[in-house]
Amino acid sequence: MEKRKVVARNKKAKRDYEIEETYEAGIVLTGSEVKSLRSGKASLDGAYAKIVDGEIFLYDMHIAPYDKSSAHTGHDPERPRKLLLKKREIARLAGKVAAAGYTLIPLSVYFNERGYAKVELALARGRTKADKRRKLIEEEEERRAREAMKRYRF
Repeated sequence: MEKRKVVARNKKAKRDYEIEETYEAGIVLTGSEVKSLRSGKASLDGAYAKIVDGEIFLYDMHIAPYDKSSAHTGHDPERPRKLLLKKREIARLAGKVAAAGYTLIPLSVYFNERGYAKVELALARGRTKADKRRKLIEEEEERRAREAMKRYRF
């Protein structure tokens, strides 16, 4: 069993997107970004990944500046961050994103058992408002069915 220390989650991702596949990617960070992540000061709201020249970059992920770093050793909170995946995986993702209308979104940022920062990246397709409503109704019906089954055990 793998131990993870989750730093940030994209709470809206599972509601707004239909997730097809997930990948674990390494992330290239500076020292002050790692320290800020360890203290839990990160946000994935509105973050997305894009493939540029055979490399994947994560955009709009906010990592707050580290409190104790000086101004010249700090970092830009919104800078694009390079993600580390195998070439074969990047090529496969590039084909899917270009052809089928998928997008790459981060689901969570965490530290694995060895202490490395990782991003759980999802290949996803956006949902329309009607799809979101339909999913909420289905979840509500499932919840009611589970409650009814608990009450009427045979």
